[in-house]
Amino acid sequence: MSSKLIPATLAFRDDGTPFSPAYDDVYHSAAGAFAQARHVFLGGNGLPERWRARRAFAIVETGFGLGGNFLATWAAWRADARRCERLSYVSIEKHPFGADDLRTLHARMVDDATVSPLAEQLRDAWPLLTNGLHRLEFEGGRVTLTLAFGDALELLPKLRLRADAFYLDGFSPAKNPDLWSPPVFKALARLADEGATLATYSCAGHVRRALDEAGFHSTKAQGFAGKREMLVGRFAPRWRVRRHEPPRPYDASERHAVVIGAGLAGCAMANRLASRGWRVTIVERHRAPGCEASGNPAGVFHPLLSRDDSVASKVTRTGFLYALSRWQALERAGHAFGRTSQGLLQIADDDEQAQALTDAIAAHGYPSELVVAASAAQARALAGVPVARAGWWYPQGGSLDPSALCGALCADAADAIAWRTGVEARHIAREGNAWSVTAGTGDIIARAPVVVFANARDAARLSGSRYAPTRIVRGQLTRLAPGAAPGLRLPLVGDGYAIPLIDGLVTGATYDVDDAGEEVRVESHAENLGRLARLIPGFTGSDTAASLDPATLTGRVAFRCVTSDRLPMIGPLADEAECERRAAALRGAWPLDLPRAPGLYGAFAFGSRGLVWALLGAELVASQLEGEPWPLEADLAEALDPSRYLLRALRQGLASLP
Repeated sequence: MSSKLIPATLAFRDDGTPFSPAYDDVYHSAAGAFAQARHVFLGGNGLPERWRARRAFAIVETGFGLGGNFLATWAAWRADARRCERLSYVSIEKHPFGADDLRTLHARMVDDATVSPLAEQLRDAWPLLTNGLHRLEFEGGRVTLTLAFGDALELLPKLRLRADAFYLDGFSPAKNPDLWSPPVFKALARLADEGATLATYSCAGHVRRALDEAGFHSTKAQGFAGKREMLVGRFAPRWRVRRHEPPRPYDASERHAVVIGAGLAGCAMANRLASRGWRVTIVERHRAPGCEASGNPAGVFHPLLSRDDSVASKVTRTGFLYALSRWQALERAGHAFGRTSQGLLQIADDDEQAQALTDAIAAHGYPSELVVAASAAQARALAGVPVARAGWWYPQGGSLDPSALCGALCADAADAIAWRTGVEARHIAREGNAWSVTAGTGDIIARAPVVVFANARDAARLSGSRYAPTRIVRGQLTRLAPGAAPGLRLPLVGDGYAIPLIDGLVTGATYDVDDAGEEVRVESHAENLGRLARLIPGFTGSDTAASLDPATLTGRVAFRCVTSDRLPMIGPLADEAECERRAAALRGAWPLDLPRAPGLYGAFAFGSRGLVWALLGAELVASQLEGEPWPLEADLAEALDPSRYLLRALRQGLASLP
């Protein structure tokens, strides 16, 4: 995928119709965007009738443009008393408009009292213009809009969903032939449910022939306004060509899940499942949520930059932006968790890194709302204290109280959660169509068709996985009294971190691999003070620093759980015994080929990025369980798949029965 997203240019024809100079074409008919949407796309796909009496309905659109089709569809859904429970809308846009331009465009095109408030909600939720998938939620999560910013030829094969209807609404085939090409239609066919429908204003012969070759039977219908004809169609392939079927919901006997662990991962999982009507039983060995790593007094959140925009960078950026949207929703609902608003400053490790990543910011075209390169002088002005060197300012980064966030996520889920605290899950067993989770005494703690392991370092043991090579990393933080770094205005990260709090400052943390020591150590405090001095050079010469004795300081020890590739474990667990039995046949397998353990999922090994990965991971698992469009591209989700180490062992011929 091209790393630089090029926004659309705001322009109008003489008659006021929005126009694209890049494609020399209009965004909608001069007769009106919403009238066109209702006739061509809703009417052409038999909506709203086809979504009635359905739990879920998914629409895929090529060409989001101004959002007119989405707004018309959303308005029709709201007006339909027999609407589906959940509406998923996925739209690809290579050149999206910015929020301000959308406001200008909507002011000209929206004069319907039923659509105007929806357009305002869309603009308020509009994401930063960065490549990849952006999940927006409306109507309490019952309407989701997944925007895929980038080239359709590259993005469509990476979507995982089952589509019920297609809106083909790119610029005309003569102006934008790539969007009407056989590879695009074949990619759509891989997403289509049985009997999925399509509609488009285009009647070009080569479009109809390419659709037919991809398995869509199309016919001509009455066109809109001055256009005589349009195409409507249905997915009706003459033969099967798909290696893997699009995802369906997990066949659970009841919508009830046991989530093991009540840290950020577990609380986020409970929240996302509850938003879909699931009952959740949380099993936690402590007496309250957020007691281990999530119990630290503060944690930082920010994107991850890399020169090549690595998998970790893409996943972290998607997770960061999704977390921001969910946190804002929690805050609007009255929940508070100490989220700061001054941004976060990352200090480069050395001058070479400072220059390389500053160049990367420009090369990737990241918007200034995401990250801004800061010279040493600019970084000092932002921080309010001397800093080591240049770096990057993340305007929407910052710090928050992880334990309070756990509480907010669970409070938002309300009565959907049943708690089993103060008891440790020691075993799981499959009995009929459900799993029993038992304590060391053998007593059943909870029973449900689905179990999600969100218990960090204990997840591999409890799930019985032999191919989840996680390690623990001891992290000790240090608490300093007020005045330790006077004038520090915002969180700093680099070689360690410094987070100003109302009652002082938190700094750290150590990174002690395979160290299970729970005691607070003097030498770890000294190490943290050294890190702070490297972040804030003037700190060592201050009266406060001179008076500090590591032996008198307080702190806290928590444990990170990490994998060798430093990516989390998120998704369905493999049936490892079955994979080992079929090792020879699965040697050339891909993730979708692997047998899965029925109803077992993981969300663990978040390392030090739980704040930005937890909600995205929970949304991914919830989408997989519900058969909804995934909030992450398939290749990125596969990089997080808990079976990835098993897959490598199978390919190398190393997976065999013990």
